[in-house]
Amino acid sequence: MARVPYPDPATLGPDAREALGKLAPLNIFRMMAGGEGLLPAFLKLGNHLLFRTKLDPVLREIAIIRVGVLSKASYEVHQHEKIGRDIGMSETLIRAIHAGPDDPAFDEMQKLVMRYTDDVVHNVRAGDATFQPLLARLSLQELQELTVTVGFYMMVSRYLETFGIDIEPPGTAGVAMPAAQKTRT
Repeated sequence: MARVPYPDPATLGPDAREALGKLAPLNIFRMMAGGEGLLPAFLKLGNHLLFRTKLDPVLREIAIIRVGVLSKASYEVHQHEKIGRDIGMSETLIRAIHAGPDDPAFDEMQKLVMRYTDDVVHNVRAGDATFQPLLARLSLQELQELTVTVGFYMMVSRYLETFGIDIEPPGTAGVAMPAAQKTRT
């Protein structure tokens, strides 16, 4: 249960009300709208990371779900497992994210992303053992995108858990992923 009430949209400023009106009815957006300027700023970076990066969507979702698992952020895990399924990730791959980087469901690149994500979450600065293999296999842009994605979703997980954001009832519309990101496993 949320630790503070979700804001009444009628009490929001015009920018927050407008932004909220264009979004899926997700509780994270409802709560963040109460921070007025937070929601549009959050959406700008979040949308960039989800829809406009060069990083492979499956690698992105592996990192995001792993951040949620390590952060014990059930809302984050729930929402991004749905996104993962929407882009074609198998249940076996999603379960492997919970198990850890040595799960046999991962290919070599996915293992590298899992190890890197674990390292950044636990140690802030990725060590050479996780940084160098990705630097050799991803473009610098993709590695930067991966790092910012891990950091962004660490922040999101902390926000969700601190405010106790509730998972929506089954059937609630979520974030719609573009067809270009689907079935790329």
